[in-house]
Amino acid sequence: MLSQVLALLIFVGIFALATLRKVHLGVIMFAAAAGVGIWLADMKLSEVIDGFPISILVLLVGVTYFFAIAQANGTVDRIIEAAIAKVGDNAFILPAVFFALTAGISAMGSPLAGLVMTPIGMPLAKKYGIDRMLMGLAIGCGLSAGGFAPTSLFGIVTYGTAHSVGIDLNPLVLFGVALGANLILLFAAYVMFGGFGLLRSQKTGGLGNAAMPRFSNRKPLPAHPFEREGLTERSRQAAQAGVQVLETVDVPVEPRAKMNATQLVTVLCMAGLVASVIALAVFDRNPDIGVLCFAFAAVMTLVDPKTGKTAVTKIDWSTVLMVGGIITFVGVLQKMGAVDMLGDAASQIGTPLIAALVICLIGGLVSAFASTTGMLAALVPLAIPLVASGDIAGWAVIAALGVCSSIVDVSPFSTVGATLVATVDEEERPRINQLLTRWGLSMVVVGPLLLVGALVVPTML
Repeated sequence: MLSQVLALLIFVGIFALATLRKVHLGVIMFAAAAGVGIWLADMKLSEVIDGFPISILVLLVGVTYFFAIAQANGTVDRIIEAAIAKVGDNAFILPAVFFALTAGISAMGSPLAGLVMTPIGMPLAKKYGIDRMLMGLAIGCGLSAGGFAPTSLFGIVTYGTAHSVGIDLNPLVLFGVALGANLILLFAAYVMFGGFGLLRSQKTGGLGNAAMPRFSNRKPLPAHPFEREGLTERSRQAAQAGVQVLETVDVPVEPRAKMNATQLVTVLCMAGLVASVIALAVFDRNPDIGVLCFAFAAVMTLVDPKTGKTAVTKIDWSTVLMVGGIITFVGVLQKMGAVDMLGDAASQIGTPLIAALVICLIGGLVSAFASTTGMLAALVPLAIPLVASGDIAGWAVIAALGVCSSIVDVSPFSTVGATLVATVDEEERPRINQLLTRWGLSMVVVGPLLLVGALVVPTML
C-alpha cells in the first residue's frame, strides 16, 4: 500500500517539477519509471523497458514523417491557398472555413500545426467585421477536432493507449465524437459572438489584400502572452510541430501556379491514405495507420528524395519521448497495483457514472494549464478500473475523457489560447484574454457534462 501511494506521488510530482522547471517531461518520467520499477516494484530493468509503447512510436513517427513531406514540398500551402480563394468575400462562412482548414491541418500529424491559420484568420476577421472571439474559437475548435483524427497526435495517443490496455476504441468513432462536439461548440460561438448577424451585414471586397502568412525562422510566440523570457514545454512542442508562422504582412495575391508533379503525387498519396484507413476500418481490419503512413511516405520520398530527407528532421521525436516516458511509468504503476488501487478508490465515489464525470473534470482542469498530450497518455490507462465492472462502455469513457482534455485548450493559459490572444491587435487583447479565460474554464465543466451525458449515459441504459 505504501509503495503504491509513494509511486503515485512521484508520478504527480514529476508533472509538477517538469512544468515548473520547464524541462522535457518524457526524460524525467522515463528515468523515474526505471527507478520506481527497480526499487519500489522489484522489477527487472528489462521489464520496465518492455512497457515502452513501440506501437505508438511507429504511429507517431510514421504520421509526422508523412505529413512533414507534404509540408516540405509545398502541397499543404497550395491546398490552403486554394481553399481560401474559393471563399470569396462571404464573411458569414469565413469562421466555418477556417474551422475546416485548421481541422485539416491539425489532422496531419500534429494538432498544434493548425496554429498556422491564426495569423491568417485574425486579420481577415478584422477586415470583414467578424468578432475576433468567433474566429479564434473557430480555429481552436478546428484544432481540437482535427487533433483526434486517426492520423493526428491526440487521436493516436488516445486510441493507441486505449488499445494497449485492452479497450476497443475505434479511431473513426473517436474522431466522429471530437468532430461532433467541436461543431456544437462552433455553433454556440456563432450564436454568442454575432456570427449569424453577419448574414444581415455582409461586407464586400475580395481577399486580394488580406494578410497572408510569411514563413520565417523566428521563434514562435511564447506560450503565454505575459511570458517573454523563454518558451514553455508546450511552446517547444509547438515549434517542433512546425508552428513557424506567427508573422503577417500585407501582400497582393498573385495568380496561383498549378501544382507540380511532386505535389500531385502527394495529393494522391494523401487521398490514398485516407481511403485506406476508411476502407480497412469498414471491413474491420484494424488498420495500422503508422505502417500505412510509412508506405505512402516511401512513395513520396522516391518521387522527391530531397524533401524526403528534409522531412526526417521534422519527425516529432519530442512527443515520442514524452508519451513513451509517461506510458512506461504508467506500466510500472499497473505492475505494482497502483492503478487497481485507484480503481478501488474510484468505486467508493458511488457509481461508475459519477466516477467517469470526475475523471473527465480532472482531465479538463489539468489540461487547461498543462500538456494535453501528457494528460491523455497519463489518464487513459488510469480510467481502466472505471470500466472493469462492465457497467459503462470503455470506448465511451475514453472518448469523453480525450475530448474533455482538448476543448479547454483555448484558455489563454495554454499554447492555443495564448497564440489567439497574441495575434489580435494590442487594444483587443484584454477583452479576448478575458473571454477566452471564461470560455476555456467553462469547458472544464461543460465538456464533461455534455460528453459524459451523450456518450456514457446511453451505454448504461
